[in-house]
Amino acid sequence: MKYDVTVIGAGTIGLATGYYLAKQGATVLMIDAYDPPHQQGSHGGETRLIRHAYGEGRAYTPLALRSQALWNQLQIESEVPLFKKTGILSFAKENSTFINEIKQSASHYQLPLTMYDHNELKYNFPSVHLADKATQIGCFESESGVLFVDQCMKTYRRLAQAEGADLIVNQPVTDLVIDQDDVHVITQAQQYTSQQVVIATGAWQAQWFDQLNLAIPLTPKRQVIGWFDADPDLFDASVFPGFTAETDEGLFYGFPSMDGSGVKLGRHDYGMPVDPNQFERDFRYYPEDEHILRSFLEKWMPKAAGKLKKGKTCLYTMTTDEDFIIDQHPHHKQVWLAAGFSGHGFKFASGIGESLADRIMQRESTVDLTMFGFDRFDKVICND
Repeated sequence: MKYDVTVIGAGTIGLATGYYLAKQGATVLMIDAYDPPHQQGSHGGETRLIRHAYGEGRAYTPLALRSQALWNQLQIESEVPLFKKTGILSFAKENSTFINEIKQSASHYQLPLTMYDHNELKYNFPSVHLADKATQIGCFESESGVLFVDQCMKTYRRLAQAEGADLIVNQPVTDLVIDQDDVHVITQAQQYTSQQVVIATGAWQAQWFDQLNLAIPLTPKRQVIGWFDADPDLFDASVFPGFTAETDEGLFYGFPSMDGSGVKLGRHDYGMPVDPNQFERDFRYYPEDEHILRSFLEKWMPKAAGKLKKGKTCLYTMTTDEDFIIDQHPHHKQVWLAAGFSGHGFKFASGIGESLADRIMQRESTVDLTMFGFDRFDKVICND
C-alpha cells in the first residue's frame, strides 16, 4: 500500500499530526521505535502545564489558545479527562522580563490575568515563602492548568486509528530513500512508501538532520523531575495552582499535589547534553538530581519539601533559540520536519498537529507556524 503521509515518530507531535491528517481524509502510517506512550523520550513525567499568556514570548499565545480549544474539544469527544483547570501562578523579581511578557501577552490578547505586588502575593499565596524585604511580584492565570500526558497520547493514538491511520510500534526507521515522487521509509523489517513524510523523532531528530544535510544544531539534554511530600492543606490541587518561578537559582515549574501525588517540580533551564541512545536514566544517579529541586522547595515552599516520593528523568531537545522547528525540507518538499521542542512543546501538540496537517493537505491553517521555519537560521544546508 502507498500512503499519503508517513509519520516517523509517534510521540506527542507525531500522534497529534497523524490524527488530524487522518481526520482530513489522508491515508496515514505512523511508525515508532517504541510503543507510545513510553518513558524513552520527552513525554514522560505524567503531567504538563498549559499556559496562555506566555512568558517565553507572546507570539506563542495564538497557538496556546488554539491548542487549549483543541484539548477541550478532544476531552469532550473522548470522554477522557485530559485537562484540569488549576490556574497557574507565576512569580519573579520586580521588572522581570518573564512576568512582563506574561502581562503584555494577556493585555494584547485580552486574557484574564490577576497581577500581585509583593504584599498581595504574600497574602494570597501564604504557602509560598517570601522574605519581608524581597521584591517578588506575581500573576495568576485562572484559565490555565494541567494536561495529563498519557491520557492525551492514548486518546490521539486511539482516535487516529479509529480514523483509519495505521500504527507500527517497536520498529525503528533505519533509512529514507527520497525520489522525485515518493519517499521510501525503511525499517529493519520492511519498506513503506508514501507521497510525503513527517519526521518528528524528538531527541533522535539530530541524526535525521545530519542524514538530510541540514546544518541546524539540536542538543538533547537530560532533565530531572521529582515529586515531594507536601502539606495537603496547602498544596492539594483543590487549593493550590500549577506554578512557574523565575529565581536567582533558575527557572522552575511545578504542579500541585494531585490525589496524594505530592508536589511535582522541575527546573527548565537545567540539563546536561547527552546521547539519547546512551545516558543515565536513573534519577538520583547524580547528587544534584534531587538537590536542585529540593533546594528550591526549601527556600520558596518549605512545606512542600518533604520526603522525595519518586523522581524521573526525561529528555529536552533544544534549539539554539529555544523556539521550535516546523517546516519543509528546503530541497525535498515532500519531507516535513517537526523538531526542537525545547522542553515546552507538549502543551502545543494539539495546535501544532492540526496546523501541520493543514499545511501538508494544502489547507489554510488555523494558526500560522511560519515563526518556526528554517529561514530564521543563518545556514540551513550543510554544503551551502
